[in-house]
Amino acid sequence: MDIVTLSRLQFALTTIYHWLFVPLTLGMGWFVAFMQTRYYQTNDETWRKMSKFWGKLFLINFAIGVVTGIVQEFQFGMNWSEYSRYVGDIFGAPLAVEALLAFFMESTFLGIWIFGEGRVSKKVHLASIWLAAIGSNLSALWILLANGFMQAPPKDAFLYNAANGRLELVNFFALIGNPKGWIFFWHTISDGVAMAAFLILAVSAYHIVRKQNVDFFKRSFQIGAVTGLVAGVLVFLGGHTMGQYMYEAQPMKMAALEALWDTEQPASFSLLTIGDLSGKKEVWSVRIPYAMSFLACNNFSCEVKGVNELQEQAVQEYGPGDYIPLMVVTYWTFRIMMVFGFIMIGLTAFYVWANARGDITKAKWMKWTPWILVIPYLANASGWILTEMGRQPWIVYGQLKVQDAISPNLTVVDLWISLVGYTVVYGSLAVAMVYLMKKYAIAGPDAAMHESVDVAPAVIGSQD
Repeated sequence: MDIVTLSRLQFALTTIYHWLFVPLTLGMGWFVAFMQTRYYQTNDETWRKMSKFWGKLFLINFAIGVVTGIVQEFQFGMNWSEYSRYVGDIFGAPLAVEALLAFFMESTFLGIWIFGEGRVSKKVHLASIWLAAIGSNLSALWILLANGFMQAPPKDAFLYNAANGRLELVNFFALIGNPKGWIFFWHTISDGVAMAAFLILAVSAYHIVRKQNVDFFKRSFQIGAVTGLVAGVLVFLGGHTMGQYMYEAQPMKMAALEALWDTEQPASFSLLTIGDLSGKKEVWSVRIPYAMSFLACNNFSCEVKGVNELQEQAVQEYGPGDYIPLMVVTYWTFRIMMVFGFIMIGLTAFYVWANARGDITKAKWMKWTPWILVIPYLANASGWILTEMGRQPWIVYGQLKVQDAISPNLTVVDLWISLVGYTVVYGSLAVAMVYLMKKYAIAGPDAAMHESVDVAPAVIGSQD
């Protein structure tokens, strides 16, 4: 493999692995804050146990996320130095705000929540977990605004400086007002709450089946089901809005995820398309007439441009090259994400209905419920692969190609050594993560009240 491919594989490995933890942290913070609030309002000891138990799982996930996130900053300088040089003035601005604002906010107040019970007032202790949750979500906001710039750079936010060959930020408010970043934020925060809800549902079901702390976990299950349903619907609405913005800002990605080769008006939606081994040629397909026009424009008659026409336009605008992403990836990751997203909505709707009907603790389906935990992870990973792969060959859409963003002095040997190293280290962290989460999830709420998680305080900080 060449340097570009190896660099992309390395960044994909570290980023996807890191992102397994971020959404869960974003969502779990709100759940723990809510449970802590209910304890403050009612003095019901069960709510305190819930905040302690689910908070312990939240902290384990948070710590591993921090460790895996640190690597990202190093890679920008080591593997992607030309990217950093070319867009650093713009991309670095939201990252700096994230570090200076959100990082210190979440780390400070999370530390107060962990170590402050009994040392600060109940009001301060309660406020600390809310501020930690807000801080972690603000951290995600700035990261997603930076990614939104890569996906759909707002033209009035920057200028090209021919003297130094770099993009320079000229309008910070245009950068942070980028609709792409805000739609990302809506979609991601909803996804985080849904992922946290599924963790709560899965762990609660495990204990309910074994008749352990039934009242505690029945209450947790009810919260997870209702919140998961609301979050799942918000994820869907955010994804639909993102698709409509994609139609305007990234038409090639839209056409690629639908395997739409030729421009259609009205445009059809692909139920199933089979391509050749190149991933860039259709062999056979089954399509629903008019449906793609509705998804793209909210009407049944709008035109959706195909990849052939968009390729010709890109060549005229940017010069010779292949501007079509690998359609076998964009096509199937979109469908994997969409199918699992609908399954999440369907499952949580069923759980809400079943809970309203009667006693869920005797339901036979409860024994299979712990396995639902894998569903949001599959949806999440496929969604981000679609997001990043769909804009290829661009690293900053319309401004900088991936092949031009690589550090100039890297060798294949360098990349193989670092790739293998990261794989080994991250594999070890995965083992540690699964072990700790499983250990404390199985141990139950009573153990959470007396034991401390072996998470170094120095690790507390921003995941993103």
